[in-house]
Amino acid sequence: GKVTWMKHGLKAPVEKEKQAAKEDRTVEKTEKTGKGGAAEKKAEAKEPTDREVGIEGLTWSEDVTKAIISLYSTDNKDRWIFAFDPATAATRLLVTEHDDAWVRYPGTYLAGFLPDNDTVWFLSERTGWMQLYSVPFAGLAKGATARALTTGKWEIDDVSLSADRRSFLLTTSEASLYERRLYRLPVTGGTREDLTPQVGLHDAVASPDGTVVADVWSYTNRPPELYVAGKRITTSPAPDFASYPWLDVPIVEVPARDGAKVPARIYKPANWNGGPAVIFVHGAGYLQNVHRGWSTYFREYMFHHLLMERGYLVLDIDYRASAGYGRDWRTAIYRYMGGVDLNDHLDAAKWLTTEHRVDPKRIGIYGGSYGGFITLMAMFTAPDVFAAGAALRPVTDWAHYNHGYTSNILNTPQGDPDAYRKSSPIYFAEGLKGHLLICHGVVDVNVHFQDTVRLVQRLIELRKENWDVAMYPLEDHSFVEPTSWADEYKRILKLFETELK
Repeated sequence: GKVTWMKHGLKAPVEKEKQAAKEDRTVEKTEKTGKGGAAEKKAEAKEPTDREVGIEGLTWSEDVTKAIISLYSTDNKDRWIFAFDPATAATRLLVTEHDDAWVRYPGTYLAGFLPDNDTVWFLSERTGWMQLYSVPFAGLAKGATARALTTGKWEIDDVSLSADRRSFLLTTSEASLYERRLYRLPVTGGTREDLTPQVGLHDAVASPDGTVVADVWSYTNRPPELYVAGKRITTSPAPDFASYPWLDVPIVEVPARDGAKVPARIYKPANWNGGPAVIFVHGAGYLQNVHRGWSTYFREYMFHHLLMERGYLVLDIDYRASAGYGRDWRTAIYRYMGGVDLNDHLDAAKWLTTEHRVDPKRIGIYGGSYGGFITLMAMFTAPDVFAAGAALRPVTDWAHYNHGYTSNILNTPQGDPDAYRKSSPIYFAEGLKGHLLICHGVVDVNVHFQDTVRLVQRLIELRKENWDVAMYPLEDHSFVEPTSWADEYKRILKLFETELK
């Protein structure tokens, strides 16, 4: 059949600096006039170029007469939803999302049609929190705004329509920022029904007739299990697991220097009377680890119990840029990774000394991936705070990391070199004072092993001697072999026992 190309009509914005300094929107044309050949300059409007965008997806109405299409700018700062005419490939703008830092993904790309086939629903962070909205497919009258179907200072993590298309099924944190529950909401808006009221994390779905919920539920010290209609179906851990008194880890709020309250899990030994402490830094950057569910960092959860047995107080914080706390928390690291997120760890270390009698000369830090990166920044730029650190599979130079992740936060190395330089630990290695352990899998396809190789060479050139490196020839970013996991954590334990005791 005939191919018709869609035209989105989006034009590249004028760069303010070029517009002011070079009159970027005009070209000068010189024409010779008169006998003396006097030069006359005429300004002509420069044709704006098409905006560089990507297409996220095409979504059809149930009656297949209409469609919406989601587009995003490759500079990560804009996202649009267009009404799309399948007969002509014509588009019409319905929704515009902009963020001076970066538009959240995933989340803002979830959109679809309501059962009337004339109304579009979508998610947006426009209030600072991810919430649900609707807009007529025909578009908004002048001055009108999209209708908010939910409001509040909490997050919607997932949304779908029920099988009968009469309700939304929402996974949200409205009960508590430290929980996730499944709610049912009429498509017209109104009161939400909590389908999973038990405290914890719920990954749940409703049956097609809407009468039964299948729910994978977990709690702080209880791994995920499947429940159907409230009845437990599975028992996953080995019997020995129940023989240990796993801690229902308390959640505290650590005061930061800018007045923010930073959520944290605190592992405090029984009969604590002061001593050494370890701060754990979760990875992924945009991830939540302070909650009332079973942690994705379950190895670390168990390791922290071992540390408590050895007399360490352990703190695990949801530093700035962690998921679950709204747009401002998410984008606080824009153009500076290792800035406010590192400050949160430094403020946590100070809080431990003033409020929990931790010895300020015996504080360690460790983490993997983004946690490894923060560990390096801590050891290099705040060397008097941490006596020892273990950086696992760490990013050492963000210009070498994948574009899809890093360009959201730091733009591009060519366009924003200062952001990359001040955010990359390799440029601050001369600050190392305490003892550093680096562990990295050789076949890591996420944070490449070259990151550690380059940093090792830099430490050699700086004549540093207070560091060790362990390489794991069989391992990718997340280890697989039990012997590798055991070796890595034995080394971390030895580091802390040697340097903090």
